[in-house]
Amino acid sequence: MRTWSAEAPSNLALIKYMGKSDVSQNQADNPSLSWTMNHLKTRVEIRPQKVPLDSWGPLVGSPEYSIKLSGKAELKFLDHFRFLKEKWGLTGFYKISSGNNFPSDCGLASSASSFAALTKASFEVAKETRPDVELSPSDLPYLSQAGSGSSCRSFVKDWCLWNGDSIGPVELPNKDLIHQVIVVSSGFKRVSSSQAHLKVKSSLLYEGRNHRARLRLDKLNTAFKNHDWEQAYQICWAEFMDMHMLFETAQPHFSYFTPDTWVVLNEVREYWRKISDGPIVTMDAGPNVHLLYKKNQKPMANQFRKKFESKFQVLGTDQAVGL
Repeated sequence: MRTWSAEAPSNLALIKYMGKSDVSQNQADNPSLSWTMNHLKTRVEIRPQKVPLDSWGPLVGSPEYSIKLSGKAELKFLDHFRFLKEKWGLTGFYKISSGNNFPSDCGLASSASSFAALTKASFEVAKETRPDVELSPSDLPYLSQAGSGSSCRSFVKDWCLWNGDSIGPVELPNKDLIHQVIVVSSGFKRVSSSQAHLKVKSSLLYEGRNHRARLRLDKLNTAFKNHDWEQAYQICWAEFMDMHMLFETAQPHFSYFTPDTWVVLNEVREYWRKISDGPIVTMDAGPNVHLLYKKNQKPMANQFRKKFESKFQVLGTDQAVGL
């Protein structure tokens, strides 16, 4: 039976996408800057089936912990596939299988890699079965965005700037970063990212969010270009805490932080205080902590891995799991 497949990476925003100007099209209220995590990937396979409906299932052979989808997540995934079918005039019904090499639905941007991979795989179906339809690879980030806003950034290899209708690469130093994520919890989030985008609008802090994000974007670009790693660390810390304060001040408030989240954050902050050096720290809408190191900080990355892996799962560029 014919099978079409594609892979796509996750991405990590240092200037965050949180809050939408157009919910139906997942248009962001402010620009975001992300680094593509090419070692954390989703694979999607699509094959026709005789059953008169589209369905989803876990990819056979993918790591067991990474193939979970909540009921809502599964419906959203299939809705996006139906959107793509209508866009390209695909007929028939299909079985979609997907799997990650990292945990899903816990704040590691699995929706970004999943929807990007689904859009890519569906594009392969369209190229083969609908040669009469005009197809352009440059449209894929925008089509993928309709399913998951942040997925549009997963089509760019290294640094990506998403600003309104513009999605593209940015020339910044430190493309080859060492990445670790300290997984303090791999359980499903109580509040999904989609829900968080809506809830933050009720925070009294949201009014100035666009201005603060744009200001930090300019400062972060300057810090990277000037090779000012400590300034970049300070900006990124302020940015992810800004986003999480929107959650804490929403009506009603909600939080992704756990006691273990604070254990990790305080360890890293104390390290910076002692030697004025360390990894860049950020968090997405979840409890887990991302650390980014320059290539010459590999001994430091190994030190942090040893510190945390006795208590938490630590995923990183030097220990990526194969699909």
